This record gives sequence, C-alpha cells and structure tokens, in this order.
Amino acid sequence: MTGYSHPDSLVETQWLATQLNDPSVRIVEVGMSPEDCENAHIPGAVFWSIPSDLMTPNLRMNLDAEMFSALLSKSGISPETTVVAYGSNPATGANIFWLLKRFGHDKVYVLNGGHQKWMAEGRPVASALSRFEPVPYAAPDSAPARDRDYRILIAEVQDALNRSDTVILDVRTSAEYRGEIFMGKPPEGNERAGHIPSAVHLEHTLALNKNGTFKSAAALHSLYAQQGITKDKRVIPYCAVGARSGFIWYVLKYLLGYPNVQNYDGSWNEWSRLPEADLL
Repeated sequence: MTGYSHPDSLVETQWLATQLNDPSVRIVEVGMSPEDCENAHIPGAVFWSIPSDLMTPNLRMNLDAEMFSALLSKSGISPETTVVAYGSNPATGANIFWLLKRFGHDKVYVLNGGHQKWMAEGRPVASALSRFEPVPYAAPDSAPARDRDYRILIAEVQDALNRSDTVILDVRTSAEYRGEIFMGKPPEGNERAGHIPSAVHLEHTLALNKNGTFKSAAALHSLYAQQGITKDKRVIPYCAVGARSGFIWYVLKYLLGYPNVQNYDGSWNEWSRLPEADLL
C-alpha cells in the first residue's frame, strides 16, 4: 500500500482475520440483501441494507443524523468502536467510509478487496450475521462548513459547469453515461437518461484490480491524470444515487491525496428530475 496518501485508511484481510474476536472492532457488511453473501459472511459482521438502512424512499442517501445514530446504536457501535466496512461489491466499503466520516466517526476503515478477496483466500465464514446489544450513539447534525469536505449540492454543481478549474466526473457505466440506462434499466415514460453537461466519464470500477483490491497509487494517478483529473482541480464525482461516487471520493481524497473533492450524492437521481437541469 506504499504510495497512497492515507494508507492507514485501508486494512488488509490478514489484519482483519486476527481481529475477529476483538470487541472493539465492528465489521459491517453492506448490500442490497443479506443473501448477497449468503452462508459466507465474515464472522462477527452485522448487516446494513442499502434500500432500508441507507436510502430514503425517493432513492436519496439518508443523511438524517437521528436515523444514522439509531443505525449505529443497534449495530453495537459506539463513538470509540473501530468499524471495518465491506460488501459483495468491492466499492461498498469505501462509500461507507465516506458516510461515516461525513458524520464524524473517525475510526472507520475500508477492507481492501472486500468479500471477494476474503473468499478467494479461503478465510473463515459464518452462515449467520451477528447481532449486538445497542449502545448509545449521537451523530452530530451536519454543519455546512464541515459538509463542504464531503458533499456538494445541486446549485453548486450547476455553478461549476464548464469551469476550467473543475472536473465533474461521471463514474457510472458507459451505458448510463450514453443515456441507454436510467437507474439500472432503460428509461421509461418521463424518465430522462444521459449525463451532466461537460462531465468527464471514467467508470468507478477502473480503480480496482481484478481481485477487487485497489490499484497502485501510480496506476491510479495515471488513470485520472489521462482524463485531466489532477490535484490542482476541484473534482465533483457523481453516479446514480451517490454511492459509487462516494467510493471515488475515497479513492481521490484518501488514496491519492486530492485536496478538493466533493461527492455529489444527489447524483443523476436528482439532476435528471429537475426540469430546469441541462442534460446530454
């Protein structure tokens, strides 16, 4: 992991294997359904559902402090707990890193390679997820000054269009960027597909090796620099609902040390529904 700006934000499978019985460490598995890792959960993991725990009914990231406090409390996570996040999708852990950091929980780490690497190495698995006694947790409400380090709102994205010092980065699939897919399927009715004008396209999966681990710092720097995504610019990643772009926020800010990265968590789900928003 040498070469990363913040290598201490990552943990390897070997380290986690030695911490499975540490009560100060909470392993969080994140996915659409517990069946994503059926009968193959990392021992001691609790499960967070993307649809019911992390999203609102209108498919926005749920950033309500009271809701988030309740989620951590029922997971047995206190402010002093070390959280290691992973999912069947290798990008999931880094998005949870963004989310916890945004709420001020500093003891959070990404499992490099996630579930894919854990299974490939033949490490221990459990058939059932774990449950813990609730503990007190009170996440702070967002502060606009602090939030600027983590997210950006639609009005600011509109102001940033076509600025030479800013890159709006679409990290969805090529089909989504070209307008063939809207929220995982072809657009129907009044659904509008496409991308934000002036957005550079670079799919989020390009940051990963085939085994789900992050590419080297040198490879990542080359990947983004070739698209004009450099440290001297403000970078605004977006996707469909803010999760894949939260992953890229982590890659740029914590692995590469980009100083000015803001996740547009409203993403295409928000942009495409505003009648005054431009589309391509």
